[in-house]
Amino acid sequence: MKRYLACLTLLAALPLSGAAADFPLTVTSCNRTVTFEHSPQRAVSHDVNMTAMLLALGLRERMVGYTGITGWKTIDPALRTMLDGLPELAARYPSLENLLEVDTDLFFAGWSYGMHVGGPVTPQTLAPFGIPVYELSESCSRIMAQREASLEDLYTDLSNLGRIFDVEARASTLVAGLKDRVSKVQNRLEHLDQRPRVFLYDSGEDRPTTSGRLGMPQALIDAAGGQNIMADVAASWTQINWESMVERNPQVIVIVDYGPTSWQQKRDFLLQHPALGSVDAIRNQRFVVLSYLAATPSLDNAEAIETLAKALHPQLFAGGTP
Repeated sequence: MKRYLACLTLLAALPLSGAAADFPLTVTSCNRTVTFEHSPQRAVSHDVNMTAMLLALGLRERMVGYTGITGWKTIDPALRTMLDGLPELAARYPSLENLLEVDTDLFFAGWSYGMHVGGPVTPQTLAPFGIPVYELSESCSRIMAQREASLEDLYTDLSNLGRIFDVEARASTLVAGLKDRVSKVQNRLEHLDQRPRVFLYDSGEDRPTTSGRLGMPQALIDAAGGQNIMADVAASWTQINWESMVERNPQVIVIVDYGPTSWQQKRDFLLQHPALGSVDAIRNQRFVVLSYLAATPSLDNAEAIETLAKALHPQLFAGGTP
């Protein structure tokens, strides 16, 4: 979050736009094309990661609210300061009425990030009211075939938002900065001879929630020189059986830190689980903690990769994270 704040400070010196974008503007969103007649002035974002993207692009004054944060997550104090005065229209899922009441002219959300197929708020239900939707690219696997999550999903979203809001200079700066940080990690990992087995633990006791190859953790773990033990599961965020995790025997467990259950409580639960005693990561107590923001598509993904790479390959990062 400190790097995120520093990034915002640097971007503040940039103009909001260069040459005016040509409107109407058409972009691809999942399996649709979306046309904007003008740059949005009354946007609403869902969840902390998408809200943070808009803030990083300098769009605070063009937002009329956000949804889906406090119902599940604790807002970081720095982010809370940035959101001061901006209303949370719904603590969990937004309703059509929530969006109509503030005259929304763009809803930035995703599938299982504020929208679900057949639900009350989707691109199809909002279209009759003139509210365009831009979907988080990582979430498109919920409604269309995809092979694997990629950092390109994040870069695409930032670039598209830059075009939509006519802030392409800011978007390009953000994408270039993220790519540079990831590239520095990749250079350190160029000659890897082994990739530790990694399990991501989001939550759940009877059945754990984790991420398969269609979720952003797949891209993060891969970029950090690890192998997601659930890469054979064609799903993004999903539940599995503990037996599946034990069979794959992870060497490192990544714990996602958010919500009412602390990461320490999650770690202690794993350590005390009677069925997990034979797992290498449990026996050696090798845990890595990532915030929800870092584990989902966001500007914190570069920092997540740095953190993971340092934990998975400490011998290559003795001089610190690049």
